[in-house]
Amino acid sequence: MYDADVRRVALTAIRSGQSISAVSRATGVSRAALRSWRDGTQVNRTSDCPRCGPDQRKPAPDLAYTYLLGQYLGDGTLSRGRGDVWSLRIACADSWPAIMTECTSAVRALRPLNSVSHLRRQGCTYVTARWKHWPCLFPQHGPGMKHTRPIVLEPWQDDLVAEHTGAFLRGLFHSDGCRMTNWTRRTVAGVPRRYEYPRWFFTNKSADILGLCSAALDRLDIAHRFPRPDTISVARREAVAALDAAVGPKA
Repeated sequence: MYDADVRRVALTAIRSGQSISAVSRATGVSRAALRSWRDGTQVNRTSDCPRCGPDQRKPAPDLAYTYLLGQYLGDGTLSRGRGDVWSLRIACADSWPAIMTECTSAVRALRPLNSVSHLRRQGCTYVTARWKHWPCLFPQHGPGMKHTRPIVLEPWQDDLVAEHTGAFLRGLFHSDGCRMTNWTRRTVAGVPRRYEYPRWFFTNKSADILGLCSAALDRLDIAHRFPRPDTISVARREAVAALDAAVGPKA
């Protein structure tokens, strides 16, 4: 049995690019143990999963989890691999590298002893981490695509979203949202003028996820409407400013 400090040192060395054999020689940890830490296949039965224990704790840090919940509902998937180890994958557009960095940081905050990998595909990169208990943290997982089945938050998730509504919206809009500038022409004193104004859009095929987004906007008193059944629009100046404060720039 190795303590948490030894694991952190070993995983830091592995993530820096050192080989399993080199880290094993430097730390005295077996290569099998190092591989299990790297791949997230070893479970600490006493406190590894906050939802499996008798106290049914909320995931911590809660701010990182609430942000990641929004990301998961937007562009996240869970898939089961060998040994009942699950892979969490969050698709991040390559156009927004800062969002990819924030998503990676959120996963690492929740699972500091696990490695986080990046699987590159055309136009996007999957932020990926393996762990046996991802379905405990994201019980919305199920067969088929999200818009084909009910998506309902657990009471403990509702509590976190109510406490960190801005982080939840940040995750949602970082995944399936966009901020764009619209423009219009108006004639003032006989002179045509061009006026530009920003708008936020959130698009998702799941009516349940749209409802969660709408409820979160209501909680922050951010005016919005549904121009299409699968889209939420935030266009009023004060509403855009409030959402800007909650979500920040997409970068």
